[in-house]
Amino acid sequence: MTTAVAAPFRFFSLQVVRTRRLGPSLVRITFAGDDLVAFASHGRDQSLSLFLPHPGQTEPAVPYELGWGSPRSSEAESGGGWWQGWRELPDDVRAVMRSYTLRALRPGARGRTSEIDIDFVLHGVEPDAEVPAGPASQWASRAAAGDRVVLLGPAVEDNRAIRFRPPADTDLVVLWADETALPAASAILESLPAGTRVRAWLEVQHSEDIQDLLVTAEAEITWLVRDDGAPMAVDAVRAARLPATESPYAWIAGESGCVKEMRRHLVRERGIDRRRVTFVGYWRRGLTEEQLREQE
Repeated sequence: MTTAVAAPFRFFSLQVVRTRRLGPSLVRITFAGDDLVAFASHGRDQSLSLFLPHPGQTEPAVPYELGWGSPRSSEAESGGGWWQGWRELPDDVRAVMRSYTLRALRPGARGRTSEIDIDFVLHGVEPDAEVPAGPASQWASRAAAGDRVVLLGPAVEDNRAIRFRPPADTDLVVLWADETALPAASAILESLPAGTRVRAWLEVQHSEDIQDLLVTAEAEITWLVRDDGAPMAVDAVRAARLPATESPYAWIAGESGCVKEMRRHLVRERGIDRRRVTFVGYWRRGLTEEQLREQE
């Protein structure tokens, strides 16, 4: 299997350009900024760290200095001085940091990135929600043109924050994602060339969250809509007959418990080589991202 190339990351100062609701649970936010001339990525499941302001702040508090690598230092990848400084800021001042996936990027003049899209899942923003929205969902639900954020992202296209890396001999791609990993899965599906065989299961809360994807691969996509009584994801995959294959590759991402169960099924029951299964826990039921980071 191909090994990701370690590459530097840097800070990008960005502004919201526009927002678009994709469904009851999803909103797409487009960002732009002069810094994007240095943004580089192959896309797919490119992971990003987004820093958001607290209510009342005009910009997120991230303690980088312009003289420190012009907030472009590769030290950002391993922590550098900003990490400790960020942790030491008061809770109500320190920028909210959340992990997201690049949905799309658009080149501008001379091929430089001019805009990027990030899709946000909105949890608990409804007035009658049982669990109130967290800070990222609150911010995304209210975002407007001109709002400022800071992004920690890639300065080179091939970097270790891209995990979807099927071996060259792959003859079937198997995907599963819940809505938190839907942007990554969608970008992956749209990146696959014609002739690639794909079997994908995409899980969302509402039927209105289903999206039209521009796919040229030979992909069979099943949408699992929880509001419509869809089966548990692992049960849906277990009941499916996969095409005959000698060299499958699987990419599964979403809630950690579901990811673990899905991986166990693919490796133990389907017999897929564990080295050919990429699995990513985007979140864990009952824990905030801060709590998850404390456990790492």
